[in-house]
Amino acid sequence: MSALADHAYAKMNGIGNEIVLVDLRDSRAAVSPQEARAIASPAGVPYDQLMVLQPPRLAGTEAFIRIYNNDGSEAAACGNGMRCVARRLFEHSDKTAASFETRAGLLNCWRGPSEGLYTVDMGPPKFGWKDIPLAEEFRDTRMIELQIGPIDAPVLHTPSVVSMGNPHAIFWVDDVGAYDLARFGPLLENHPIFPERANITLAQIVDRDHITIRTWERGAGLTKACGSAACATAVAAVRLRRANRIVQISLPGGELAIEWRERDDHVLMTGTATFEYEGRFDPALFANVA
Repeated sequence: MSALADHAYAKMNGIGNEIVLVDLRDSRAAVSPQEARAIASPAGVPYDQLMVLQPPRLAGTEAFIRIYNNDGSEAAACGNGMRCVARRLFEHSDKTAASFETRAGLLNCWRGPSEGLYTVDMGPPKFGWKDIPLAEEFRDTRMIELQIGPIDAPVLHTPSVVSMGNPHAIFWVDDVGAYDLARFGPLLENHPIFPERANITLAQIVDRDHITIRTWERGAGLTKACGSAACATAVAAVRLRRANRIVQISLPGGELAIEWRERDDHVLMTGTATFEYEGRFDPALFANVA
Protein backbone atom coordinates (compact mmCIF):
# COMPACT_ATOMS: atom_id res chain seq x y z
CA MET A 1 0.00 0.00 0.00
CA SER A 2 1.30 3.43 -0.89
CA ALA A 3 2.44 5.60 2.01
CA LEU A 4 0.28 8.33 0.47
CA ALA A 5 -2.95 6.38 0.93
CA ASP A 6 -5.19 8.45 3.21
CA HIS A 7 -2.32 10.93 3.71
CA ALA A 8 -3.17 14.60 4.26
CA TYR A 9 -2.54 17.21 1.57
CA ALA A 10 -3.24 20.90 1.03
CA LYS A 11 -4.51 22.31 -2.26
CA MET A 12 -3.23 25.83 -2.97
CA ASN A 13 -2.38 28.06 -5.89
CA GLY A 14 0.18 30.73 -6.68
CA ILE A 15 -1.67 33.27 -8.87
CA GLY A 16 -3.39 30.39 -10.64
CA ASN A 17 -0.47 27.95 -10.72
CA GLU A 18 -2.21 24.89 -9.24
CA ILE A 19 -0.19 23.47 -6.34
CA VAL A 20 -0.62 20.43 -4.09
CA LEU A 21 1.47 20.25 -0.88
CA VAL A 22 2.31 16.98 0.87
CA ASP A 23 4.28 17.05 4.12
CA LEU A 24 6.39 13.90 4.57
CA ARG A 25 8.89 15.39 7.00
CA ASP A 26 7.87 12.84 9.63
CA SER A 27 8.25 9.93 7.23
CA ARG A 28 10.96 8.19 5.28
CA ALA A 29 8.53 7.64 2.43
CA ALA A 30 9.24 9.07 -1.01
CA VAL A 31 6.88 9.82 -3.86
CA SER A 32 7.36 7.88 -7.09
CA PRO A 33 6.61 9.26 -10.57
CA GLN A 34 3.70 6.79 -10.77
CA GLU A 35 2.22 8.13 -7.53
CA ALA A 36 2.66 11.72 -8.73
CA ARG A 37 0.77 10.91 -11.94
CA ALA A 38 -1.97 9.13 -9.98
CA ILE A 39 -2.51 12.21 -7.81
CA ALA A 40 -2.74 14.40 -10.92
CA SER A 41 -5.40 12.19 -12.52
CA PRO A 42 -9.00 13.45 -12.83
CA ALA A 43 -9.99 11.18 -9.94
CA GLY A 44 -7.27 12.66 -7.75
CA VAL A 45 -6.26 16.25 -7.08
CA PRO A 46 -5.19 17.70 -10.45
CA TYR A 47 -2.26 20.08 -10.17
CA ASP A 48 0.51 21.81 -12.10
CA GLN A 49 3.16 21.06 -9.46
CA LEU A 50 3.26 18.72 -6.47
CA MET A 51 5.47 20.02 -3.65
CA VAL A 52 6.67 17.18 -1.39
CA LEU A 53 8.33 18.21 1.87
CA GLN A 54 10.84 15.63 3.06
CA PRO A 55 13.09 15.63 6.16
CA PRO A 56 15.77 18.33 5.99
CA ARG A 57 19.21 17.20 4.90
CA LEU A 58 21.05 20.42 5.77
CA ALA A 59 21.19 22.07 9.18
CA GLY A 60 19.17 25.27 9.32
CA THR A 61 16.71 24.28 6.59
CA GLU A 62 13.06 23.40 7.11
CA ALA A 63 12.81 20.63 4.54
CA PHE A 64 14.20 19.11 1.39
CA ILE A 65 11.55 19.73 -1.25
CA ARG A 66 10.99 17.47 -4.24
CA ILE A 67 8.89 19.04 -6.98
CA TYR A 68 6.86 17.00 -9.47
CA ASN A 69 5.15 18.11 -12.64
CA ASN A 70 1.79 16.53 -13.39
CA ASP A 71 3.38 14.11 -15.89
CA GLY A 72 5.45 12.61 -13.07
CA SER A 73 8.72 14.28 -14.08
CA GLU A 74 10.69 16.24 -11.49
CA ALA A 75 11.42 19.96 -11.57
CA ALA A 76 14.28 21.60 -9.75
CA ALA A 77 12.46 24.85 -9.03
CA CYS A 78 8.93 26.23 -8.72
CA GLY A 79 8.65 29.78 -7.44
CA ASN A 80 4.86 29.82 -7.14
CA GLY A 81 4.96 26.53 -5.26
CA MET A 82 7.62 27.85 -2.90
CA ARG A 83 5.40 30.78 -1.94
CA CYS A 84 2.64 28.28 -1.12
CA VAL A 85 5.06 26.25 1.00
CA ALA A 86 6.17 29.42 2.80
CA ARG A 87 2.61 30.52 3.56
CA ARG A 88 1.72 27.07 4.92
CA LEU A 89 4.79 27.01 7.16
CA PHE A 90 4.32 30.55 8.45
CA GLU A 91 0.65 29.93 9.26
CA HIS A 92 1.53 26.87 11.35
CA SER A 93 4.48 28.41 13.20
CA ASP A 94 5.76 31.73 14.47
CA LYS A 95 8.29 31.97 11.64
CA THR A 96 8.38 34.83 9.16
CA ALA A 97 11.38 33.54 7.17
CA ALA A 98 12.68 30.09 6.27
CA SER A 99 15.23 28.26 4.13
CA PHE A 100 14.50 25.18 2.03
CA GLU A 101 16.71 22.83 0.05
CA THR A 102 15.70 21.97 -3.52
CA ARG A 103 17.42 20.39 -6.50
CA ALA A 104 18.09 23.96 -7.65
CA GLY A 105 19.90 24.72 -4.38
CA LEU A 106 18.92 26.60 -1.25
CA LEU A 107 15.88 28.87 -1.51
CA ASN A 108 15.10 31.48 1.13
CA CYS A 109 11.52 32.67 1.65
CA TRP A 110 10.02 35.40 3.82
CA ARG A 111 6.86 37.37 4.34
CA GLY A 112 6.52 40.04 1.68
CA PRO A 113 6.28 43.81 2.04
CA SER A 114 2.55 43.71 2.84
CA GLU A 115 -0.11 41.31 4.12
CA GLY A 116 -0.71 38.32 1.88
CA LEU A 117 2.54 38.64 -0.06
CA TYR A 118 5.49 36.24 0.08
CA THR A 119 8.98 36.62 -1.36
CA VAL A 120 11.22 33.86 -2.66
CA ASP A 121 14.92 34.34 -3.35
CA MET A 122 15.30 32.23 -6.49
CA GLY A 123 19.08 32.61 -6.52
CA PRO A 124 21.23 33.74 -9.46
CA PRO A 125 20.31 32.99 -13.07
CA LYS A 126 22.63 31.02 -15.33
CA PHE A 127 23.38 31.87 -18.95
CA GLY A 128 26.02 29.39 -20.09
CA TRP A 129 24.81 27.03 -22.82
CA LYS A 130 25.93 24.00 -20.80
CA ASP A 131 24.19 25.31 -17.66
CA ILE A 132 20.78 25.87 -19.26
CA PRO A 133 21.42 23.26 -20.85
CA LEU A 134 21.48 23.43 -24.66
CA ALA A 135 22.48 20.62 -26.99
CA GLU A 136 24.99 22.79 -28.85
CA GLU A 137 27.19 25.78 -28.11
CA PHE A 138 25.83 29.32 -28.23
CA ARG A 139 28.27 31.91 -26.96
CA ASP A 140 25.55 34.54 -26.60
CA THR A 141 22.35 33.19 -25.05
CA ARG A 142 20.59 36.54 -25.00
CA MET A 143 19.08 35.41 -28.32
CA ILE A 144 19.76 32.08 -30.03
CA GLU A 145 19.07 30.71 -33.49
CA LEU A 146 15.81 28.80 -33.13
CA GLN A 147 12.57 29.21 -35.00
CA ILE A 148 9.30 27.47 -35.70
CA GLY A 149 7.30 27.84 -38.89
CA PRO A 150 8.41 28.57 -42.48
CA ILE A 151 12.08 29.46 -42.76
CA ASP A 152 11.31 32.68 -44.62
CA ALA A 153 8.40 33.66 -42.36
CA PRO A 154 8.85 32.02 -38.94
CA VAL A 155 5.99 32.17 -36.46
CA LEU A 156 8.36 32.41 -33.49
CA HIS A 157 12.11 32.93 -33.57
CA THR A 158 15.35 33.90 -31.78
CA PRO A 159 14.40 33.30 -28.13
CA SER A 160 16.41 34.32 -25.11
CA VAL A 161 17.44 31.33 -22.99
CA VAL A 162 18.05 31.33 -19.24
CA SER A 163 18.26 28.80 -16.42
CA MET A 164 16.49 29.59 -13.16
CA GLY A 165 17.25 26.10 -11.88
CA ASN A 166 15.21 24.89 -14.85
CA PRO A 167 15.57 25.75 -18.57
CA HIS A 168 13.58 28.62 -20.08
CA ALA A 169 13.17 29.94 -23.63
CA ILE A 170 11.56 33.36 -23.98
CA PHE A 171 10.16 34.45 -27.35
CA TRP A 172 9.64 38.22 -27.70
CA VAL A 173 6.34 39.09 -29.38
CA ASP A 174 4.07 42.11 -29.86
CA ASP A 175 0.97 40.34 -28.50
CA VAL A 176 1.14 37.22 -26.31
CA GLY A 177 -2.49 36.43 -27.11
CA ALA A 178 -1.92 36.25 -30.85
CA TYR A 179 -0.25 32.83 -30.83
CA ASP A 180 -1.59 29.30 -30.37
CA LEU A 181 0.72 28.41 -27.50
CA ALA A 182 -1.09 25.10 -26.91
CA ARG A 183 -0.01 24.10 -30.42
CA PHE A 184 3.54 25.44 -30.47
CA GLY A 185 4.40 24.83 -26.80
CA PRO A 186 4.82 21.04 -26.98
CA LEU A 187 6.92 21.27 -30.15
CA LEU A 188 9.28 23.80 -28.62
CA GLU A 189 9.39 22.16 -25.18
CA ASN A 190 10.66 18.97 -26.82
CA HIS A 191 12.90 20.58 -29.45
CA PRO A 192 16.25 18.74 -29.78
CA ILE A 193 18.13 21.90 -28.77
CA PHE A 194 16.79 21.35 -25.22
CA PRO A 195 18.14 18.00 -23.93
CA GLU A 196 16.16 18.39 -20.68
CA ARG A 197 13.17 19.98 -22.41
CA ALA A 198 12.31 23.62 -21.65
CA ASN A 199 9.66 25.99 -20.39
CA ILE A 200 8.40 28.07 -23.31
CA THR A 201 7.32 31.67 -22.71
CA LEU A 202 5.83 34.35 -24.93
CA ALA A 203 6.80 37.80 -23.62
CA GLN A 204 5.47 41.23 -24.53
CA ILE A 205 7.26 44.37 -23.34
CA VAL A 206 4.67 46.89 -22.14
CA ASP A 207 7.27 49.36 -20.89
CA ARG A 208 10.54 49.21 -18.95
CA ASP A 209 8.67 48.45 -15.73
CA HIS A 210 6.06 46.02 -17.04
CA ILE A 211 6.06 42.79 -19.09
CA THR A 212 3.17 40.48 -20.00
CA ILE A 213 3.81 36.75 -20.46
CA ARG A 214 2.16 33.43 -21.21
CA THR A 215 3.94 30.13 -20.54
CA TRP A 216 3.84 26.53 -21.68
CA GLU A 217 5.34 24.78 -18.67
CA ARG A 218 7.66 21.84 -19.10
CA GLY A 219 5.88 18.69 -17.92
CA ALA A 220 2.67 20.54 -17.07
CA GLY A 221 1.45 22.31 -20.21
CA LEU A 222 -0.43 25.60 -20.43
CA THR A 223 -0.42 27.28 -17.05
CA LYS A 224 -1.98 30.39 -15.59
CA ALA A 225 1.33 31.21 -13.96
CA CYS A 226 4.94 30.07 -13.85
CA GLY A 227 7.09 31.89 -11.31
CA SER A 228 10.45 30.78 -12.64
CA ALA A 229 9.36 31.85 -16.15
CA ALA A 230 8.53 35.31 -14.79
CA CYS A 231 12.01 35.47 -13.25
CA ALA A 232 13.69 34.23 -16.43
CA THR A 233 11.77 36.76 -18.53
CA ALA A 234 12.69 39.67 -16.27
CA VAL A 235 16.36 38.70 -16.36
CA ALA A 236 16.36 38.20 -20.14
CA ALA A 237 14.71 41.60 -20.64
CA VAL A 238 17.39 43.31 -18.55
CA ARG A 239 20.15 41.54 -20.51
CA LEU A 240 18.61 42.92 -23.72
CA ARG A 241 18.25 46.38 -22.11
CA ARG A 242 14.50 46.27 -22.58
CA ALA A 243 13.50 46.51 -18.91
CA ASN A 244 14.64 47.74 -15.51
CA ARG A 245 15.89 45.46 -12.76
CA ILE A 246 12.61 45.80 -10.83
CA VAL A 247 9.67 44.91 -13.03
CA GLN A 248 6.03 43.87 -12.82
CA ILE A 249 5.18 40.67 -14.68
CA SER A 250 1.55 40.12 -15.72
CA LEU A 251 0.51 36.49 -16.15
CA PRO A 252 -2.94 35.05 -16.96
CA GLY A 253 -3.40 34.24 -13.26
CA GLY A 254 -2.20 37.51 -11.74
CA GLU A 255 0.81 39.71 -11.04
CA LEU A 256 4.34 39.09 -9.78
CA ALA A 257 6.99 41.60 -8.76
CA ILE A 258 10.47 40.54 -9.88
CA GLU A 259 13.77 42.12 -8.86
CA TRP A 260 17.11 41.07 -10.30
CA ARG A 261 19.27 42.37 -7.49
CA GLU A 262 22.47 43.92 -8.72
CA ARG A 263 24.56 43.53 -5.57
CA ASP A 264 24.50 39.72 -5.51
CA ASP A 265 22.86 38.70 -8.84
CA HIS A 266 19.92 37.03 -7.03
CA VAL A 267 16.39 37.12 -8.42
CA LEU A 268 13.61 37.92 -5.94
CA MET A 269 10.00 37.05 -6.71
CA THR A 270 7.09 38.48 -4.70
CA GLY A 271 3.43 37.51 -5.01
CA THR A 272 0.42 35.95 -3.34
CA ALA A 273 -0.22 32.35 -2.27
CA THR A 274 -3.82 31.20 -1.97
CA PHE A 275 -5.08 28.36 0.23
CA GLU A 276 -8.01 26.43 -1.26
CA TYR A 277 -8.73 23.37 0.88
CA GLU A 278 -7.31 20.38 2.76
CA GLY A 279 -8.03 16.72 2.21
CA ARG A 280 -6.73 13.16 2.29
CA PHE A 281 -5.76 11.07 -0.70
CA ASP A 282 -8.19 8.32 -1.64
CA PRO A 283 -6.30 5.00 -1.27
CA ALA A 284 -7.96 3.82 -4.49
CA LEU A 285 -5.77 6.30 -6.40
CA PHE A 286 -2.74 4.11 -5.72
CA ALA A 287 -4.33 0.68 -6.21
CA ASN A 288 -2.44 0.09 -9.47
CA VAL A 289 0.80 1.77 -8.45
CA ALA A 290 3.64 -0.69 -8.11
